[in-house]
Amino acid sequence: MLGCMKQRTIPNTDIAVSVICLGTMTWGQQNTEADAHAQLEYATSHGVNFIDTAEMYPIPPDPLKQGTTERYLGSWLKKRGKRDDLILASKVAASDLIRTRDHPEGGRTVYDRANIRAAVEGSLQRIGTDYLDLYQVHWPERKTNFFGVRNYDSIDAETSTPIEETLSALTELVTEGKVRAIGVSNESAWGVSEYLRLARERSLARISTIQNQYSLLNRTFEIGLSEIALKERVGLLAYSPLSMGVLSGKYLNGARPVGARFTLYERNRERYNNERVQPVIARYVAIAQKYGIDPSLMAIAFAAERPFTTSVLVGATTVEQLATNIAAGDFSLPRETREDIAETYTAFPDPAA
Repeated sequence: MLGCMKQRTIPNTDIAVSVICLGTMTWGQQNTEADAHAQLEYATSHGVNFIDTAEMYPIPPDPLKQGTTERYLGSWLKKRGKRDDLILASKVAASDLIRTRDHPEGGRTVYDRANIRAAVEGSLQRIGTDYLDLYQVHWPERKTNFFGVRNYDSIDAETSTPIEETLSALTELVTEGKVRAIGVSNESAWGVSEYLRLARERSLARISTIQNQYSLLNRTFEIGLSEIALKERVGLLAYSPLSMGVLSGKYLNGARPVGARFTLYERNRERYNNERVQPVIARYVAIAQKYGIDPSLMAIAFAAERPFTTSVLVGATTVEQLATNIAAGDFSLPRETREDIAETYTAFPDPAA
């Protein structure tokens, strides 16, 4: 029995999801199978019905561990004995790092029909279900701006799979009932527009969601993509609302908490936890403290309140962290808090973009 939490409907579907979504990318890397099951038990007992995973997880990517996260979810579902009251999402990736399915020697997996079908069948088998509620393209196959990359100025020698081919393959999955809805992730304004155009002109399945980074330290989604999300009804699934945990304040003043992501790994430190962002993090933490709010709760609640947000993905390495993150789903920021956030953002826009 799921607890209570506000829910929103994924645009253009009848799929109702909790405003907080349980992210899973630490399972199999920082978290054991028992940890994963404990998180699932806590989340679902507190109203979370939406769980997001990916064939590539856990992160950081490890060829020997890929697919472990989905298997942990599957073993919990088997033990639980039911699945239909949950909304399960996964993703297909184009990468030379993928080892959950075959790819050319020295090459990379792509978003053609064969790869997408192989990827979804692998995810279904590992999770132990015959359908996914949401299936997402993890990032663009083409060269463009995502994961913090800038200076995109050329499409010379573009060899990526055409989006029409990708969308046609996803449409087949919807028609066959293997997938209820589709979405994109780490996508650009042009990419979202192209998926929508092709759906309209070729009578293909329409994307319903976009899973992109969004936090107090990176609100670049508001430049172009928020307009598309609102006008075209494509719901944001906001990931890294704590900017990989830094908005909790736990890394301030050079702190390296035991077991924390940036204590264990250098990966993405420059993107999320560089020296430039430290004074801005301190400002946001001070705002939270001023109003007696946990900094993590404030940051997640901010992302959840945005008009283009359908759900916010939260991850944790402990149930205690998860409890604070999930509490944000039913918390409304005081007006004065929003005003202080707006003032800080005006002075320090997007330092982690």
